[in-house]
Amino acid sequence: MKIPKRLQPLVDDGLIDEVVSRLMSGKEADVFIVRCGEQFRCAKVYKEASKRSFKKAAQYQEGRKVRGGRQARAIGKRSSYGRQLEEEIWQNAEVDALSHLARAGVRVPATYGCMDGVLLMELVADGNDNVAPQLANVTLSESQAIEQHGQMMDNIKLMLCAGIIHGDLSEFNVLVDDKGPVIIDLPQAVNAAANNNAEAMFTRDVNNMRRYYGEFAPALLASQYAKEMWALFESAHLTVNTSLTGLFEDSSKLADVDSVLDEIQAAKEEEQQRQERILDSNDH
Repeated sequence: MKIPKRLQPLVDDGLIDEVVSRLMSGKEADVFIVRCGEQFRCAKVYKEASKRSFKKAAQYQEGRKVRGGRQARAIGKRSSYGRQLEEEIWQNAEVDALSHLARAGVRVPATYGCMDGVLLMELVADGNDNVAPQLANVTLSESQAIEQHGQMMDNIKLMLCAGIIHGDLSEFNVLVDDKGPVIIDLPQAVNAAANNNAEAMFTRDVNNMRRYYGEFAPALLASQYAKEMWALFESAHLTVNTSLTGLFEDSSKLADVDSVLDEIQAAKEEEQQRQERILDSNDH
């Protein structure tokens, strides 16, 4: 295929030998299958901030480290330099998160560097060397759903132990290969200890997985992994070796009405975004 303009510098530098095909076009990035020597990889081309449609980006960026006071002031003033820095932080967040999570034992694609807004990473494939499907496109038996849900909870536990929350986890951000689920798409990754919205985002991530796998294994819908893990995390008792049960006994304290209303609104927004992604997925 014709080499996209954003990939041409990587071809010129010999990092990419051939652009094979476009894998997908999303709201935050376009992804291409490329050949690097004898290996096939993914090239994720991030869209410019003005062309992205990721909602409430500021919530996700809260708590991210900035190199120094000058950079922080520039970002705060929204100067052209500040916007450029903010864009670099957004683009580098994914490769940093993926590298950190891979070292923590989480199943994520391997990365090969991020240059000029292009992330080179592993092409996740099935046993027949075909591109691994999205979880949203996979039909599971009850036993398969229970097994994969368990794998996903272990991965999310490892992520939280590493201090990272996906922030936008759903069946559209998980691939399934022969070994199980692989978590993808982390440019909005959240610092679990430094973001005021961390608990709400974590709960949404975990419950999205519960909802999807629960379609095939209804017993999972009663599980409380989000509450169990977060309570252990807050009390500093969550470790990589923690055995999860999915059980949690709610406090007898009266509910915070404002928090409940916030959760209801967040659920409505999540469902709207999910429907938009279904339509977007069908279009491609």
